[in-house]
Amino acid sequence: MRILHTSDWHIGRTFHGVDLLADQERALAAIAETVTEQQVDVVVVPGDVYDRSIPSADAVSVCNRGFEAIRAAGAVIVATSGNHDSPVRLGAGAAFAAAGGLHLLTRVGMLDVPVLLEDEHGPVAFYGIPYLEPEITRAELGAPHARSHADILDVAMARIRADLGERRADVPRMRAVLLAHAFVVGGEATGSERSISVGGVETVSASAFDGVDYVALGHLHSPQILAEHIRYSGSPLPYSFGERSHRKAMWLVDLDADGVTSVDRIELPVVRGLSQLSGTLEQLLHDEAFASAEDHYVSVTLTDPLRPIDAMRALQERFRYAVHMEWQRPEGSPGLGYRERVRGRTDLQVAQSFLTDMRSEPTVGELRLLEQALRRAVGIDEAEVVEGGVFDTVEVSA
Repeated sequence: MRILHTSDWHIGRTFHGVDLLADQERALAAIAETVTEQQVDVVVVPGDVYDRSIPSADAVSVCNRGFEAIRAAGAVIVATSGNHDSPVRLGAGAAFAAAGGLHLLTRVGMLDVPVLLEDEHGPVAFYGIPYLEPEITRAELGAPHARSHADILDVAMARIRADLGERRADVPRMRAVLLAHAFVVGGEATGSERSISVGGVETVSASAFDGVDYVALGHLHSPQILAEHIRYSGSPLPYSFGERSHRKAMWLVDLDADGVTSVDRIELPVVRGLSQLSGTLEQLLHDEAFASAEDHYVSVTLTDPLRPIDAMRALQERFRYAVHMEWQRPEGSPGLGYRERVRGRTDLQVAQSFLTDMRSEPTVGELRLLEQALRRAVGIDEAEVVEGGVFDTVEVSA
């Protein structure tokens, strides 16, 4: 049996406010093409099919077209819910969908009831563990003392091992594939995942999954190998600029009569690149060194001495997918916090810097108006102002 492990589609997600549905549809089409090219039997999706518990109508349409394309390419689909999507909504009509080859395993109380699929060597049991929030699921799993993700996962795996043990009593070498949405020790987050911590404890041990042939993990967004049979596929698209260097991929898993024989990496096409650029507005608009980023999603750091007016509009004339911009004065110290930056400076110096940052250097007349306002604010009379008009008797408290 040949299995394609993909995850964390997050259909409906936006990128700095930009709709990604067209990009996501292209990514799902690439998955369906891989099914055809590699003659995949089963596609597994361990969680976060949607980005929200209540997806938009457009997101549902994109997802459904993706499912249809994968089924038309010849693969059965097994999917679970994650910490972003709703198990109730994702699993609506699951029994009916299963008849068409789409198995949605979202019910916590039935996590030990596998989907059984056959190949020439016999049955393969696919177990799905949806995202388990301890506070919500411990009563349903009969584990009132479970407080952490590790606690609740241990209970879930005990139920799965018990069921698998009974099945293996009849079919001694029944193979088992597990889908789980969790943060496993050793995995590395990318920054675009939503935290699933409970009381600061969100990780679980890889050893918690002992007893099955392959563990298809979801939640972390980059492809990762925790053990030969325990892997994250990551998301099909980058969802933060921290993922700009990632090469998105899926895992192609082959099973024979004795279990996993090989796992190969299948890289996904880059739908749209990500670039972080830095320079003055003039440089960014005209320097050919930035030409390769013109069709990328772009994050810009401007280094002009003065903040340019309407800079984002100008940037988008060249970089139509510019989605984020910040201004950093070249002489500034962005690594310092506010407390360190104002320590030892007078009120007037702080106010003068604010005006300079927001507009331009204040005139002598404007500085005198600031002095008057500051004197009135702190109750200092004219005698305390040194000759020359510099308000230097009150220092900013840090």
